[in-house]
Amino acid sequence: MKLVRFGPPGEEKPGLLDADGVLRDLSGIIPDVAGAVLLDEELQRIRDLDHAALPAVEGSPRLGPCIGQVGKIACIGLNYSDHAAETGMEVPREPILFMKATSAITGPDDGIEIPRTSEKTDWEVELAVVIGKQAKYVSEDDAMSHVAGYCVINDVSERDFQAKRKGQWVKGKSADTFGPLGPWFVTRDEIADPQDLKLWCSVNGDMRQDGSTKTMVYGVSFLVSYLSQFMSLQPGDIIATGTPPGVGLGMDPQTFLKPGDVVELGVEGLGTQRQVVRAAE
Repeated sequence: MKLVRFGPPGEEKPGLLDADGVLRDLSGIIPDVAGAVLLDEELQRIRDLDHAALPAVEGSPRLGPCIGQVGKIACIGLNYSDHAAETGMEVPREPILFMKATSAITGPDDGIEIPRTSEKTDWEVELAVVIGKQAKYVSEDDAMSHVAGYCVINDVSERDFQAKRKGQWVKGKSADTFGPLGPWFVTRDEIADPQDLKLWCSVNGDMRQDGSTKTMVYGVSFLVSYLSQFMSLQPGDIIATGTPPGVGLGMDPQTFLKPGDVVELGVEGLGTQRQVVRAAE
């Protein structure tokens, strides 16, 4: 099942893509694609509806972030062995964890804003895991029961802010528009194996990233269990699981985004994003 949020920024309504790809309005059924709606029993209630009887949405409305009211975005660094190699860093013995501010979240096609003073804004296509049931001290065997589903996230990064401005990576990860999320939230039953999905990203039509979640160092079930040892994961929380090789930081010469660039990216089964890059005003 594919759920979306559509409408102007801050006024998004919940929706569903039916089997024929028709956008249906769910606002009479649920308040948002968020929080307790992501529990298994609530998702099953939506799944059991007569989707053809739901109101069809006319036109082509803007798609907002596919998950609303996100409490936190937990991000995993250097989680692809081939990406670690391109950055000249060792594969970590434990997952590297950093946070991305939720104010960075934006719709999948809303565009990327290069921050003032930035010279190294970079792209990172990633598989995002959406938590459905609170996870606290869960085992790896039980971890997947706490996953509601998946979506695409572009973990946009400012490399100088991240590496040279002291302190934590969060500085380089959290500018406004640095978290395009969507287009759809896909429930976990539709993804047979999250460790066998293709990921890709192009800039101005040139393929930059072409990878697979097969090369993740730490898989989804491990990450959910691991993170739950340090903090509780709440319904609607996001785990950004890392990026494959092909980022601008790893190119020779290094190449970064500039106003007017077009970034397109996607994850197999989870849809695609398209962002036009602009300078901050």
